[in-house]
Amino acid sequence: MEFINEDYIFNLINDNSLKNSEYQSEVLVKARNAKGLSLKESAALLSISDPELISELHQTAKEVKEKIYGNRLVLFAPLYITNLCVNNCLYCAFRRDNKDLKRKSLTIDEIKAETEFLVKQGQKRILLVAGEHPKKSDINFIGEAINTIYNVNFNGNNIRRLNVNSAPMTVDGFKVMKSFGIGTYQCFQETYHYSTYKKMHPDGPKRDYGWRLYAMDRALQAGIDDVGIGALFGLTDYKFETLALLSHAFNLDEKYGIGPHTISVPRLEPAFNAPAAEKPPFAVSDEEFKNIIAVIRLAVPYTGIILSTRERAELRRELFELGISQISAGSRTSPGAYKESQESLHEHEMEQFQLGDHRTLEEVVKDCTKLGYMPSFCTACYRSDRTGDRFMELAKTGNIGKICVPNAISTFEEYLNDFASEETKSIGKDFISKEIDGLRNKSTKNKVIKMLERVDSGDRDVFF
Repeated sequence: MEFINEDYIFNLINDNSLKNSEYQSEVLVKARNAKGLSLKESAALLSISDPELISELHQTAKEVKEKIYGNRLVLFAPLYITNLCVNNCLYCAFRRDNKDLKRKSLTIDEIKAETEFLVKQGQKRILLVAGEHPKKSDINFIGEAINTIYNVNFNGNNIRRLNVNSAPMTVDGFKVMKSFGIGTYQCFQETYHYSTYKKMHPDGPKRDYGWRLYAMDRALQAGIDDVGIGALFGLTDYKFETLALLSHAFNLDEKYGIGPHTISVPRLEPAFNAPAAEKPPFAVSDEEFKNIIAVIRLAVPYTGIILSTRERAELRRELFELGISQISAGSRTSPGAYKESQESLHEHEMEQFQLGDHRTLEEVVKDCTKLGYMPSFCTACYRSDRTGDRFMELAKTGNIGKICVPNAISTFEEYLNDFASEETKSIGKDFISKEIDGLRNKSTKNKVIKMLERVDSGDRDVFF
């Protein structure tokens, strides 16, 4: 655990010299170069209290996000295959001692049905999620589930990238997972504060802090070159959590030349019979949450930041401007929920936590477009070997947009043609026309126009 130096992090948090507005302004000037920040510089930005500097922090984060990722928002949906779990996390409804939770593990046929539902909504990316259970979420079942998901096809539409959020494995286990053709492997430390971690995980395999902390090292050693980390904000001081999370990101980049492909920033939300979730020990306000996202964007500008449907729609709209690049949409957090009626989901008896945004995928797509963001269903990098250090090189140099913009437009056109209502289609087509008009490179513009012609003539999964 040498790279999570608690004493050093708390010293940074309490260092009054980092609260100097002149120094904070200097750090913001540096941040505009989109080359990242040190832990000390990140701590200084987390200490900003002056309203004008906070506004500048937010504006700088917006500029850096647009420099790297443009106005694109990548969309995905989680697919829970089981809520059985042998862990006893105090913030999670899936905790083993929650005897009142209705338990369910999907069969392969049910996984296929859930996937068909998502494909018919227009989803192209899935995050496979499973509670930790030796039988219901073992590597063989995960592999069978992944194979089933990839084989679903509806009029040329299918899931083209599947990420996995599951319990940590050995290097050999991760090698098997890689063979299934996954995209990103996700595993959140939840909290990096050691004593808080032990308190929140009283028993079960997840109680082993070090085993979880080094999960990404083992995944990378196994050849999974895209990994996603995260912290559950609200369990301990948010400044400590942010700096520890960044320490993890920096450590991976230093050791492997590959920083995290994504960082997730969930906040504690109410969860059935989960005491820590009902009353968060260190509740994070909306304004603090905005600052967290802005600082992470400036510290690791190359990393995708994921925002889930835990947050309500109104706040999600504001957070898009601060550095978010990936969002879930039309989400459900219990196994089998996609096939159930909308009315039963507000008090669902099997969900992991309560959602803040219950909108459908199309409603989110339409809203994003109206706000000036391009919904992207692109998965091209994973089929073109632009992963790991190859993706990082493109992202760190700001060149990823040269590839992502055309592919995002193409996949958005495909979504509009196949799944959108006439109203959404009209809004989306106008948006695409404006995006094409704004392309400065003539060669790129011609490529995009040809790609759209192919999509409109019936071709699917058109990318370069």
